[in-house]
Amino acid sequence: MEFTRTLTARTRVGLMLAFITLLSACGGGGGDSSGVNVLTIGGSPRGTQPDIARADATFEGTHHAGSDSCTSCHNDSSMTISTPVPGVTRNVSIGTAWETSVMANSARDPYWHAVVASELHQFPMLEDTINDKCTVCHAPMANDFAKKEGLDLRLFDKSTVGAIDYQPGIYSMNEENELFNHAMDGVSCSLCHQMEDVNFGNDESMTGGYTILGSPTGDVADRPAYGQYTDPDVGYMRQQAGFLPQYGPHLSTSESCATCHNLNLQPVNSNGETVEGVDHFAEQAIYTEWLKSDYAIGGPKEASCQDCHMPVVDEEVYIGQGAPEKREDFAEHVFLGANTVMQDMFKNFSDQLGIKPGLDFDGAIARNREFLTTSADVTISQGAVSDGTLSFDVNIQNNTGHKLPGGYHSRRVYLHVQVIDSSGQQVFESGRINANGSIVGVSEDSSPASWEQHYDVITSPTQVQVYQSIVGDINGDRTHSLLDGSQYLKDNRLLPSGFNRFTIQNDPSLPDSFGTFGKALEDPDFLGGGDTVTYRIPVDIAGSYTVSAELRYQPFSFGHLKQLFTEGSEIEQVDMFRTIYDATTLRDEVIDTATETIQ
Repeated sequence: MEFTRTLTARTRVGLMLAFITLLSACGGGGGDSSGVNVLTIGGSPRGTQPDIARADATFEGTHHAGSDSCTSCHNDSSMTISTPVPGVTRNVSIGTAWETSVMANSARDPYWHAVVASELHQFPMLEDTINDKCTVCHAPMANDFAKKEGLDLRLFDKSTVGAIDYQPGIYSMNEENELFNHAMDGVSCSLCHQMEDVNFGNDESMTGGYTILGSPTGDVADRPAYGQYTDPDVGYMRQQAGFLPQYGPHLSTSESCATCHNLNLQPVNSNGETVEGVDHFAEQAIYTEWLKSDYAIGGPKEASCQDCHMPVVDEEVYIGQGAPEKREDFAEHVFLGANTVMQDMFKNFSDQLGIKPGLDFDGAIARNREFLTTSADVTISQGAVSDGTLSFDVNIQNNTGHKLPGGYHSRRVYLHVQVIDSSGQQVFESGRINANGSIVGVSEDSSPASWEQHYDVITSPTQVQVYQSIVGDINGDRTHSLLDGSQYLKDNRLLPSGFNRFTIQNDPSLPDSFGTFGKALEDPDFLGGGDTVTYRIPVDIAGSYTVSAELRYQPFSFGHLKQLFTEGSEIEQVDMFRTIYDATTLRDEVIDTATETIQ
């Protein structure tokens, strides 16, 4: 769960730091707001960096065990499969696949640190709630352990060392602290594999509402370790790791992922008080999006979350050291995703973030980059030159079982379109990214209080098609926070196949914040499965033109970060993330590209 601050707080900080420059209109892209302030970040970051200790992942606690306790058996050189390259194999050891994932490093994520610290700064009266709700999915073993043992759990120090009210946070601890070790193992083995099939698919199990019962007998060795096979080797795991393996088909369902990837929040006002009369805000609804798509169980494209993000290997494989036999249909624990930028940060700042050295982040980035290219297809059609206008359509097909991009509102997918004439001269470009991560012409990247509108037809280089969600507060103003988010001012994220936005908008069983919002509602070809954007470009002469269209993914939209970074002088974790971001050159990824010659 990731948070940023409200518009009200940002304005106060901006005035105090003299970062606001008034302009008469929004920059560039013709966003849904006009006449707003353009935010300029003044000065330089302080250059602070995280200093997180390495954890002991071999711990064996009463309720959970560290990942190394599992990977000591489930990492092995025998766990290999063939690749398309003759004579080349790939190791599919469970720990090796997992350890470079964002899930494994969820509690070390420096962006998460920054936005949680920002929310705590804005809503200090909700400190306990924020610490609980943000760790229940990012540091779930620590959250469960703290509740069962009655321990105080906070991410950051309260007060200063030596003060009467001083309480240490996780990030000032080290491997000698059991709570720290539980937290730093991220979304780990004994958390997921102990989840019970309780209320799966219902709201009660979502927003971190998973259930961990532990041992039914009181003997720690009887703690369940649910898995995909009906005939686990019970005695060996119970003796070696202190868990009782048993068949748990519920872990292979999308409902298990929904426990954290459907996230509902109750909006609050600036005083931290619940906003009366406002239904919960669907900050993430990836499971519900899937449920309303063709990919749901029984649908024409049926596929679970695990089918895509934990792909089944197509040959039998040993799944443990000294395993007596190979297993078929093994689900690889790679947890494929799109955030290669964060993995690049993990690689380059592993010492500062306390990550075990020598992990193959380059290999993980390459694998996820390849995975991302399967998420959508781009084609160009209806091209013609007539009466001094070059016209063509860019068609996007969403191949995922949820909205694209999925999840948190910092993410965006956008179109980069270029037109080159027969002499090799560029005559049009929309959506060029700068080295700092800003996109030329996009309104929010100069004015974070605004946003780029959705387009059905684009006629100007200052217009850029950006697929994203924009959060609004109770007053209808844009907020980069989640706690005071109560509505979507824009949500034109690409819909999955089978997602009927017309039916969804009138479904009383769904929250008001679920669906499509903004000008995309007026676009007749923005439908389940994709979108078509028409480009009409003035050209001087008839002739041959080469059109290229890239669909690109960016996990951290520049306008959002620009607003967040104004808080760096007050909030150390924000400055730390800015240091990491400024040192990172990877800003986005290409999903798919199409090129056509039009005459």
